[in-house]
Amino acid sequence: MLSVYPVVTITGPRQSGKTTLAKHCFPDLPYVNLEHPETRLFATEGPVAFMKKHEHGAIIDEIQNVPELTSYIQVAVDEKKQNSLFVLTGSRQFSLMGKVAQSLAGRTAIITLLPFSLPEIEGNYPDFSTQTDELIFRGFYPRLYDQAISPTIGLSDYITTYIEKDLRQLSQIQNLGLFQKFIKLCAGRTGRILNASGLAEDTGINHKTAQDWISLLESSYILFRLPPYFANISKRLIKSPKLYFYDTGLVANLLGIENAQQIETHPLRGALFENLVIGEVMKHRLNCGKRPNLSFFRDAKGHEVDLLFHQANEIIPIEIKSAATVNNDFFKGITYFHKHIQPCAKRILVCDGDHNEERTPAIVTNSKQITEWV
Repeated sequence: MLSVYPVVTITGPRQSGKTTLAKHCFPDLPYVNLEHPETRLFATEGPVAFMKKHEHGAIIDEIQNVPELTSYIQVAVDEKKQNSLFVLTGSRQFSLMGKVAQSLAGRTAIITLLPFSLPEIEGNYPDFSTQTDELIFRGFYPRLYDQAISPTIGLSDYITTYIEKDLRQLSQIQNLGLFQKFIKLCAGRTGRILNASGLAEDTGINHKTAQDWISLLESSYILFRLPPYFANISKRLIKSPKLYFYDTGLVANLLGIENAQQIETHPLRGALFENLVIGEVMKHRLNCGKRPNLSFFRDAKGHEVDLLFHQANEIIPIEIKSAATVNNDFFKGITYFHKHIQPCAKRILVCDGDHNEERTPAIVTNSKQITEWV
């Protein structure tokens, strides 16, 4: 991307590896961290001098701390008229993207880096278990693997840091205790249709506040809304999104799960496994520099497909089951979608275990190998 653009913007959650990636890929570019108070003050109060110092390009970390700097970067790249100048990183979605869209439209490629994918863990950290329950419990943040940090400690610290740092910068929330309660209630609704009114009532806030808080959690890559499938058909479709987290370890921590063994019998294990698989498909697409293009299908009669992967004019329906043994009932949703909504050349059932084979009526695979089929 940097070979054909003057700027590349890397966005994603805190501690997902953006800085490590940028430094590894571009060792010749000087590195600037806008988290450093003196550097941030220099960029804020003397942007012209700051840009003069880095006129030949730089990696500028945490650009959301001085979003006005993107206007000066625009002027610099327009004057230079060359590619491979700046790599920007940011851990907020909406605030960062708004400034980038305004100032650097057509001048920057935007890529998203989420925490580790399963192949990255298997290829680089062989000492860690990749059993399903262990993966769900630990999650995928690189630091937990690189430093062998306990998920219970590391993820609790991550949540606290997010609330105390990012949240205070993003919005004025009067009652942090209520917000913590809200996040935990969201974790308990993983994989379910989003009902903001129900969330608001259970938290003790109004509907608008609940919507605002969901947007805040999305903007800092804590959770995301999976959109429903829409088609020009007569059948009534569910129009509300489903709620998922970018990292299953965070969900497990918010649910109070203290070890991987507790996941085996947890009532939300199916939802956590579903979250794990959807996250893997999303990471695979983003790591290829492509949009996720994901949705789900559900109609008023209860017909449902957990995940739809849109590719050109094709749709691949993906059913996700946390059981290790394949049951014929598992194929009902994707078979219905294929017959009554849209014919699909490929249909996939993801189960726990070691399945990875082509069957009729669908390919049967597992969470570790799902990306081979999409």
